[in-house]
Amino acid sequence: MNFVEHPDHYNQGGIECIDALNAMVEKWDDTVSAALAWNTVKYIWRHPFKGKPVEDLKKAQYYLSKMIEREECKNDRE
Repeated sequence: MNFVEHPDHYNQGGIECIDALNAMVEKWDDTVSAALAWNTVKYIWRHPFKGKPVEDLKKAQYYLSKMIEREECKNDRE
């Protein structure tokens, strides 16, 4: 397995993380929220496999918090 193109920590259950993430956001209009969601799920996906699970979960939490802030700002403008 090619560690750069197909690392084990991004390939689980026969699904490559990048494919799942792309499918998740492909129809989103808000590219910034899509990027935040992408990173949130990426860190959750890999947290049991990279050796620093709490760090990865905190990174996911950070990106999710930014996404929530963005949505709250949208609601305030409406």
